[in-house]
Amino acid sequence: AALCAARGVPARALPHNDADGDDHRHFMGWLCWTVLDLPVDAVFSSEEYGPGFAQVLERHYAAGAVAHVSVDQARTLVPVSGTVARQDPHAHSAFLSPVVRADFVTRVCVLGGESSGKTTLTQALARHFETAWVAEYGRELWESQDGVLAYDDLLKIGREQLRREAQALLVARRWLFCDTSPMTTYFYCIEMFGRAEQELAQLAEHRYDLMLLCAPDFPFIQDGTRRDEDFRARQHAWYQAELARRGIAYVNVSGSVGDRVRQVAQVLTGP
Repeated sequence: AALCAARGVPARALPHNDADGDDHRHFMGWLCWTVLDLPVDAVFSSEEYGPGFAQVLERHYAAGAVAHVSVDQARTLVPVSGTVARQDPHAHSAFLSPVVRADFVTRVCVLGGESSGKTTLTQALARHFETAWVAEYGRELWESQDGVLAYDDLLKIGREQLRREAQALLVARRWLFCDTSPMTTYFYCIEMFGRAEQELAQLAEHRYDLMLLCAPDFPFIQDGTRRDEDFRARQHAWYQAELARRGIAYVNVSGSVGDRVRQVAQVLTGP
């Protein structure tokens, strides 16, 4: 739409995937000729509709002849098609661009109070599903700065957490497991400083395909970086209230690490 406006061309609606083939031919011809200003002189395709598409372009959207070049129509060199890939993108992910493949990755966020097994579960899920996971950047920064975080660091953490998620999506296989989210960063910012930047509050709205909340049923382990068991309970209650306030459904996970992995696997893949 923006490109149409810049060129002074009225925008047209994208045809539905199931629309008549002629609608798609004319839409693409219009897009190339009118919007992109790219005259076409050849069509390369592996489909039966290729010659007809070339004819439509030649008649309505070209300055001269438009040739059709058939490429591996038997699918012997590249055994896939757009239709087949759409039917099961994960089974044919090797044929997709990493950027396209990333859109089909299910993003799972693991939340939990301090010492609730959140990081352990995230790593265990990544191993179980043989895919990538994203570590908690806030803890990494906290450790690198000898346990000191300034107010401005919290927004930095929120931004970097999402940047690392976006990078991990490019290499994840079907699922991506994220150890915490900017919602956690927002919680600590309010807890530590009594306020938060508007941008951080907006980052905390970042949505995932599945939210997991770890029950505080592990023995509390003080590793020298955590508050105490009362704080863990308060943090857990905050997550419950905040997720409900935002209308975000979540799955409670409890028990041993193995129990939790089985609970999540049942949600993601069924019995």
